[in-house]
Amino acid sequence: MTIDVTDGLGFLAAALTTASFVPQAWHTFRTRDVSGISLGMYSVFTLGITMWLVYGLMIGEWPIIAANAITLALASAILGMKIRYAVPAGAAKGPAGR
Repeated sequence: MTIDVTDGLGFLAAALTTASFVPQAWHTFRTRDVSGISLGMYSVFTLGITMWLVYGLMIGEWPIIAANAITLALASAILGMKIRYAVPAGAAKGPAGR
């Protein structure tokens, strides 16, 4: 399989934007701290990534498919942790409400 310059650029862009989610996912897995993550933003973002993945599948473009499949897995994991570990509004966050 030969990758042309256009696909190479697409794969490089996909690798960089997808890799940008790894630190957030790692931090969230490690600390279970989801306080700085917006539920609304990650919900809409995850839906958008799903739609990009479907689009990539429909047009058969591997850079779009690969990037969005991996990003969807990472974003879904972060969204799932946000839902699971979020402290309800008004609830104490630890000793003496800290």
